[in-house]
Amino acid sequence: MHSQEGIKSFSLEEAINHALEHNRTAKNASRDIDAAKKQKWETIATGLPQIDGSIGYQDFIKQQVQVVPTDFSDPNSDLIPVIFGARKNIDASATLSQLIFDGSYIVGLQSAKVFLEISENAKIKTDLEVRKATINAYGNVILAKESVEILEKNKKTLQENLNELNKIFENGLEEEESVEQLKITLSSVKSNLNNAKRLENIAYKMLNLTLGLDIDTKIVLTDKLKALTLKNIDLSYLSKDYSIANTIDYQIAENDKRSKELLVKLEQSRALPTLSTFLTGGYTSFSNVFDFHQSDKEYFGYAVFGVNLKVPIFGSGLKTARTQRAKINLEKSKDDFSETEQRLKLEIASTKSDYQYAIEDYANKEENLKLAERIENKNQIKFFEGIASSFELRQAQTQLYAAQQEYLQAMLDVITTKAELETVSNTIN
Repeated sequence: MHSQEGIKSFSLEEAINHALEHNRTAKNASRDIDAAKKQKWETIATGLPQIDGSIGYQDFIKQQVQVVPTDFSDPNSDLIPVIFGARKNIDASATLSQLIFDGSYIVGLQSAKVFLEISENAKIKTDLEVRKATINAYGNVILAKESVEILEKNKKTLQENLNELNKIFENGLEEEESVEQLKITLSSVKSNLNNAKRLENIAYKMLNLTLGLDIDTKIVLTDKLKALTLKNIDLSYLSKDYSIANTIDYQIAENDKRSKELLVKLEQSRALPTLSTFLTGGYTSFSNVFDFHQSDKEYFGYAVFGVNLKVPIFGSGLKTARTQRAKINLEKSKDDFSETEQRLKLEIASTKSDYQYAIEDYANKEENLKLAERIENKNQIKFFEGIASSFELRQAQTQLYAAQQEYLQAMLDVITTKAELETVSNTIN
């Protein structure tokens, strides 16, 4: 990419590289990978030691009253009300906890890895689509640009012919109908030219959006349609044996199947016991007034160690239902995976056919354009020599203009169908 006086200049390869870095969808796909890495660490961290601290303060504004007998040896003695404990207390503690065994944690680690792979494959898929969109958008711009240039040339030629024909008509050597026929052709070309200019403006905006630029950014494209067409004609793509397993859609479908398998394992792991341990230590102090900040205040330390074992016993069929539902979704994903395999084979075969047709059609349209140019030139000579009619000339001109647009479109089709084949098969040079 080159920049001069605020105007950016791009070849197709430069445009692709810029889009892969700055396209907003591509950037978000990269962020998804970063988020997946963080989520993977979140899962790992749940099985590592955890330390939590807490500070609690209590002020019994109205302390609870207890009653005790006046004589503990006499059960029938009178009861007197007493208040136990201080009005205020403060407690500071820290707890170290450690998960020892949890089946769902093990499955979670495997799932985090698969989730990261899914995000990475989604990024590859996004980059492939961004690359294809950039090629299409770039091609549409140069198609519109060259279409405008051709129509400008046709308009200039027709205007010159009309001026010459008007002089001949004014001298009484040509019928008015001939002038009118040429005016109709010129009017049609002008209308097509105005539309082509509007389409060119829209195509530039679309390309800027794909590149991640402001849509009104001024850019210049350095590649030409004919040069890109010749560069994208590669017959080896038609004889190549494409591996379905290398395609990104296959890998994404495989990720989905793997994730469903892990969900089954996750539901099955919920029937296993979980074991964890903890160690808590802290200090507590009591007082009837708030004097905990004083340096001579006495604090009482304590510590406790414990082990927790949780064993699922009865859940009214909840775990069984969850496991069965996960297995059903797994069977669905297996069928989806098989469907993806067959669809990819069909897509690759269809896209190869489209690419082959585009190459053949390009050669055909190129030859048709040469023929249309010769026919139009001969009819123009015949018309001004009085041999051909204005209707015959207009017919030849219309045929030429159609051949010009078909030739431009055929060149673009070669470029875009090759990009589609590369995207579907994930074979980028």
